[in-house]
Amino acid sequence: MRSKQAHQYGYARVSSKDQNLARQITALSQIGIKKNNLFIDKQSGKDFDRPGYQKLIKKIQAHDELYIKSIDRLGRNYDDIIEQWRILTKVKKADVIVLDFPLLDTRRAIGGVTGKFVADLVLQILSYVAQVERENTHQRQLEGIREAKKRGARFGRPRIPIPDQFDDIADKVRKKKMSLRKGARILGVSYSTLRNWLKRQEKKKKMSKKVDIINKGC
Repeated sequence: MRSKQAHQYGYARVSSKDQNLARQITALSQIGIKKNNLFIDKQSGKDFDRPGYQKLIKKIQAHDELYIKSIDRLGRNYDDIIEQWRILTKVKKADVIVLDFPLLDTRRAIGGVTGKFVADLVLQILSYVAQVERENTHQRQLEGIREAKKRGARFGRPRIPIPDQFDDIADKVRKKKMSLRKGARILGVSYSTLRNWLKRQEKKKKMSKKVDIINKGC
């Protein structure tokens, strides 16, 4: 039996890229959510440190009803959403009603099956579909990169051309006549760039020596 003291709450959230706050508030107001029971956040959904949401979690109790315009108001991805859904329905034991998705209504019973069971099942399916889509997208990206590499495409930052002065600077650095930092400053590159050039040059020299030894032995 539902408590007579049950309250109805609404939650709305927007990020910097999402400007539909007024639409969310209107939808929640139209179903009778009182202004003092409406919790709002205007921040990113990256972390659950949202003040409005945290106040709601502290206030909502068993058998209270939480209304949201769409399921993505609870989090940025389905892992976040399912975790918050678990807290609201299992820990706080509240009902959750998603206005844009009638199946996500924990109060409803369909064919003798409880609304909580149906909603949990729907969320798990959505989470699975989202995960499969992420994996498919990643796979398509990898395949695209492989094909592009076959065609000679290069990825990452273009290499900085080695200046004509490099050999002279490299010789002085190796003979301890000049510091690595000073050499980098003269060449107009970073310390790490010059160090990498020196390592690459050293590898080439070692490889050339090995080739010479092989050729002499033939």
